[in-house]
Amino acid sequence: MAAFAGLDLAPTEIPIARAIAGLVAESDRRRSVRGVATQALTFRVSELRSRLLRERVFEDPARLLARLRRRGLLLDLAGGGTDRGFQVPYPDDLCQLLLGEAVRTDAVDAAATLALPDEAAHIHAMDFDFLEQLNGVVGQRLEETVAFGRTFGIAELAGYLRGLFGEELYFDSLISLLQQYALADAPLLAPTGRTTGTTGFHLALFGPPGTGKTFSIDDLIRGNPRSGVPPHGLPGRNRYCGGITPVQFLRVGQAYAGRTFNFIVPEFNDWFKYRGMVEPLKLVMEQREVKWETTLGTIGPYTFRSFFSVNYNVRTAGAQDYWTTIGDPNFAALEDRMLLRFHPMTRGRFRAVEASAERLELGELDFGLAGRIRDHLTLVHAIQTRHPLVARRFRPRPVRLERGLYDRLREVSDRALRTAEFPKFSPRLKSRAVRLGAAASLLTYFADPDGTSLTIGKPESEFARRFYEEEIRAREGRRGRAAA
Repeated sequence: MAAFAGLDLAPTEIPIARAIAGLVAESDRRRSVRGVATQALTFRVSELRSRLLRERVFEDPARLLARLRRRGLLLDLAGGGTDRGFQVPYPDDLCQLLLGEAVRTDAVDAAATLALPDEAAHIHAMDFDFLEQLNGVVGQRLEETVAFGRTFGIAELAGYLRGLFGEELYFDSLISLLQQYALADAPLLAPTGRTTGTTGFHLALFGPPGTGKTFSIDDLIRGNPRSGVPPHGLPGRNRYCGGITPVQFLRVGQAYAGRTFNFIVPEFNDWFKYRGMVEPLKLVMEQREVKWETTLGTIGPYTFRSFFSVNYNVRTAGAQDYWTTIGDPNFAALEDRMLLRFHPMTRGRFRAVEASAERLELGELDFGLAGRIRDHLTLVHAIQTRHPLVARRFRPRPVRLERGLYDRLREVSDRALRTAEFPKFSPRLKSRAVRLGAAASLLTYFADPDGTSLTIGKPESEFARRFYEEEIRAREGRRGRAAA
């Protein structure tokens, strides 16, 4: 019901809301005999004022009572003179609304005063996980990993994932794994010799529940022992954020200043529901200085250098999938700052997710390359980030950008622009495609051991082109996959 929408309480109204909820709950118990209500629930303003005084709350409750009355949550009682009385037609709903608003507002205001969790210990444990994996690679599997890397590239990784999940689903897992390589944040070198960016990027999978988003960004990356999925992503570099509120995240984020990790958020849409969180989250995604002030304390300032891979769940509506999705007020914030994949639940995708789940449960998926991919990813990351264990053996290399890739991507956008005077896609999408191609080139580090830089070759360019075309098609509302 519209009457039960959020109250948007001011900080001074929170203790009043708690007092009203407590008074209503007590009155509800008094009017019940063996759990059955024997009369209408009522209370008088004098009772509320007495309760407020006992709880040392000196604010006037008249304004909040008037708002509840206008919404039909309180009804006037006849008589009473100056001691006004109210009937409560929906006591459970009223208590739930008041306490829910109070808890949510408290989560925003009070969190700044709480002691910072021992995130340093958590980071230390993750560093140990990464070091343990790297020690195993360098000490026991180095030659094997380098040999694997000489013939490994985007085509081989795509073939492996396509064999596991099929044509409809593999692309999302491929992008998720490429983001893991991109966490090395290798420099992007322009033809002029100037650094114009880095490989790292945020990843957002946007669409309705049940389209396989969580599997791509979490199960495949960190592994899921309960379903028999081994980890493919970087050990010790993925911080899971399920159940964390955005305020908790802003506090925790201070411990990661100067470090680069990936934060996996399975329900990113929930973070935007907290009051006052949209602007701080934008600063975090832009990797700018974060400072968040409340009436009780301040978080920051600090600069966030890590990345996100997130799910943003939103319901879509058939043929108008994309336009229903962009109706979400936070869609633009993500599309401007993240590599965003749009996920409509089509008939084909439903069948693909269903078939993949069946094969997983029946033990028919062969994750035989998981260990080798993880070793290769760990070694490349260590090299590109100048880890002491490998710094003397291998040198980090930038990724060289060439005009040819931009020309090829422009052909895609030119074709789309010929069919529509007002494009439905952002120019930023092209930059995302370039960065994705650059991340794919990191897979080829060992293909040319003597090179001074990595190049975005034909397979990587083709991959970037396909991504660009598919995302344009999704934003235009067209079905089908881009031409291979």
